[in-house]
Amino acid sequence: MKINMRFQIRGVQGFVNSADFNGRRVDFWAPEATTGHLLIAHDGQNVFDPRTATRRRTWHMAESAIRVSEKLGIIPPAIIGVFHSGSNENPYGRIYDLTPEDPFKAGIKNPDPSFSHLDVKDLYGNKYLSSITDEIAPKICNFLELDIAALNKAIIGASMGGLASLYGIARRPDFFTTCLALSTHWSCGEMPLVDAMIDALPKPANHKIWMSHGTKGIDSHYGPFQKYADQKMLKTGWRIGRDFQTHVYPRSRHNERSWAKYLDQPMNFWLQS
Repeated sequence: MKINMRFQIRGVQGFVNSADFNGRRVDFWAPEATTGHLLIAHDGQNVFDPRTATRRRTWHMAESAIRVSEKLGIIPPAIIGVFHSGSNENPYGRIYDLTPEDPFKAGIKNPDPSFSHLDVKDLYGNKYLSSITDEIAPKICNFLELDIAALNKAIIGASMGGLASLYGIARRPDFFTTCLALSTHWSCGEMPLVDAMIDALPKPANHKIWMSHGTKGIDSHYGPFQKYADQKMLKTGWRIGRDFQTHVYPRSRHNERSWAKYLDQPMNFWLQS
């Protein structure tokens, strides 16, 4: 891990550190006091820095974490934003990072013809997830002098990042306690993907799952898939309002501004005891 720069966010104490992990940028922030929580976010380019964010709109994630934590009377979580590997040289890097590798390699098909040229053999979601749990998070926690084993760790993402978050807690329930999946991009695999992802989740007891979507733009396509996912969750034993929450946000769209508007709610769902 190499720290390349530090920058500040208006209204947030301390600095965001920007680190390099073998060519992948990772930004992270932590409160001054020792925290007991860690939030790991996909699409780290949209988490802190408007200079790298899509349409220069971030999730305002640190601000949300601070607001919610103050209301709950706890120390805010440390936050890690992992950038995807997409670039001019690797234009499909984000897809290869965030697509749940095992379900698609097991035969699930993406019905979108614009992705027909992509080969599932090129997916590396498992390697991406392992880099987060086995290298990125441990090294950053060591830098911050946090005991990673003692932290309550959540993973968050939107769209393909929502899928990757569900996949993360399914593959590493020993590492993550909570998954916050916003605007989960079910349409890239439709009902077979819902079945595969929900069936792979840990049994309800010691984990928490949040799923939500809007009704405008791309999000308008998610309703039938999410309803089916909700039914499967309830049949499996997940309890609404306790260890599972599902929510539809009318007029909310598929963008960082919309997710930032309601981020306090999934943040509260995770952080409340």
